[in-house]
Amino acid sequence: MAVTTELRKTIAPQGAREETKHAHVIVFGNEKGGTGKTTTAMHVAVALLCLGNTVSAIDLDSRQRTFARYIENRREFVARTRHELPLPEVYVIERAKPSADAAAEEGARLADALARGRATSDFVVIDTPGNDTNLSRLGHAAADTLVTPMNDSFLDFDLLAKLDQELEVKSPSLYSEFVWDCRKRRLMASRANIDWIVMRNRVSSVEARNKRKVAIAMERAAARIGCRLAPGFSERVIFRELFPLGLTMLDLPVPGLAMPLTMSHIAARQEVRELLSTLNLPGVEKAAGAV
Repeated sequence: MAVTTELRKTIAPQGAREETKHAHVIVFGNEKGGTGKTTTAMHVAVALLCLGNTVSAIDLDSRQRTFARYIENRREFVARTRHELPLPEVYVIERAKPSADAAAEEGARLADALARGRATSDFVVIDTPGNDTNLSRLGHAAADTLVTPMNDSFLDFDLLAKLDQELEVKSPSLYSEFVWDCRKRRLMASRANIDWIVMRNRVSSVEARNKRKVAIAMERAAARIGCRLAPGFSERVIFRELFPLGLTMLDLPVPGLAMPLTMSHIAARQEVRELLSTLNLPGVEKAAGAV
C-alpha cells in the first residue's frame, strides 16, 4: 500500500522530530468493542496529568464519542463542584461524508489535531473505534505506543492469533495483521517503529483454568505477533460508576462525594501504576509510582 501525503503528514509532520518538541503519541486500539479502551485511555491520560505532564486527547469515534464524553463529564464535574482536577484538551475527529476525497479529508483533520497536540502537549492520547476504518488505520499508524486492551477470554484472543487445540500459535489473526500493516506504513513514512503492548483486561481475581490458559497462550503469541504484555485492570463495577462523573480511580477520594476509598479501589490504583510503568513512556518510567 502506498504511503499517502496525508499519512506522511499524520505520522511525521513538517519539522524533524529531533529538532522540535514532539509529543509522544499513545493509541488505544482494538477492532473488538467492549474491551475497556476508553476506560484505560482515560486513566492513562489522567495519570500523566497527575505527574505534571500536558496531555491532548483525540477521539476518533465521532459517532459514539465515548472518550470525548468522558472528558466532558469531567469538565462538568469540575464546574459543578469546583474541585480542582487536571483536564486534557480534547479533539473529536469527524468522519468525512462518502466521497472520492473522504480519506484525504479525514487524514487532514487528524493531521491538524495531531499537529496542535504535538505543539502544546507532552503526550497525545488517542482512542480509536472498535472497527476497521480509515481513521482507525491512520490513528494506529501515528502511534509511538500502541495499547490493545483485551478481555481475558479466547473469544478476544482470536483477533490476535489462531491457535490449535494444544494452544500453540498457528498464525497471526485479523487484528495482528491489521497492526502489522500499520507498522509497515509507519516505517515507510517515518522509519519509526510502534511499541505494541497487549494488556489483559477484566481479569478475574479467582485463579481459574481458563485464566491460566489465556496467560499461556498470550506468552506464546507475544513473540510471534511482535507485542509486549502488560497487566490490565480487574473487573470492577466502580469503573462504570465513575464514567458519568468523569472521574478515575486516581481521583478518589473526592471530598463531599459518597464514594470512599476502599481496599478494592487501592488495588485498582496499583493496577494503573503497574500499567503506566510497563508502558515505559519517556520521562515517566521512574515516576509511575507517584500517581
